[in-house]
Amino acid sequence: MMAGVLGITDIWTYLLGTLAIVLLPGPNSLFVLSTAARRGVGAGYRAATGVFVGDSVLMILSAAGVASLLKAYPPLFLVVKYAGAAYLGYVGLMMLRGAWRRWRDRNDPAAPRLIDAAEPVAVRSPFRKALVISLLNPKAILFFISFFIQFVDPGYAWPALSFLLLGLIAQVTSALYLSALIFAGTFLAAQFHRRRRLAVGGTTAIAALFLGFSIKLATASV
Repeated sequence: MMAGVLGITDIWTYLLGTLAIVLLPGPNSLFVLSTAARRGVGAGYRAATGVFVGDSVLMILSAAGVASLLKAYPPLFLVVKYAGAAYLGYVGLMMLRGAWRRWRDRNDPAAPRLIDAAEPVAVRSPFRKALVISLLNPKAILFFISFFIQFVDPGYAWPALSFLLLGLIAQVTSALYLSALIFAGTFLAAQFHRRRRLAVGGTTAIAALFLGFSIKLATASV
């Protein structure tokens, strides 16, 4: 049994918990899926890279003890919470705007089918937007505070190795899951390319989910 290896107290529980958390639908995975559906594999992986970088930053902050300050000082944590909610709401509204423009131009054969050329630059920057969504996700911050660090043996001589292995496990699990979503998204992209109404409906549904995430995050006690 690998418990205790490299200062990790119970690696199997961590593996199962990480798998369950990664598979739980959230704004990060939904954004990667929608980006791949609208713009293809390359854009999907740029969004996924933003998620990886954001999660890595949160892991480093958690290991350094910085993330715990957010929990210790509720006003500071509320700033992150509401900033994250506002950004998710912005993403949802921009998607609704793009869906409306595609619907308005549905009878124009020259109009783009997968992404509106007039969409704001921020919406067309999957890496940057995924990074911001990841960094402003208070649920992810709480995950690294309450779940991630509890598997590190405080008496281990090189805790950095423990954090490195835990982070590697989380990132590999996330990479496999997001890759599956990206290739599922390319199938949706083919359907959207042939059916403009389906593209509009799909984008509207995803936008509604992002607005739902925003409202839930703003009103939930975390």
